[in-house]
Amino acid sequence: MNTSIKRPVNVKARADLVADAKAHGINLSSVFEEALDRAVRDARLAHWQAENEDAFAAYDRRVEKAGVFSDGKRRF
Repeated sequence: MNTSIKRPVNVKARADLVADAKAHGINLSSVFEEALDRAVRDARLAHWQAENEDAFAAYDRRVEKAGVFSDGKRRF
């Protein structure tokens, strides 16, 4: 986990959900940070996949046409 400097942010959430979380000892800051980290990673991955979509398609076409280097070697 990254331990860089933290800054305060304002977020809004349903009051009943916040009360329930506090009643169960859930650290809202940790949950928010973990969820935000996951969302950022997912967004970066989606962006990278979209950016490289043409390369993936070209590779798929190549494999369909010529196969992969280990076609004659694998035992499964």
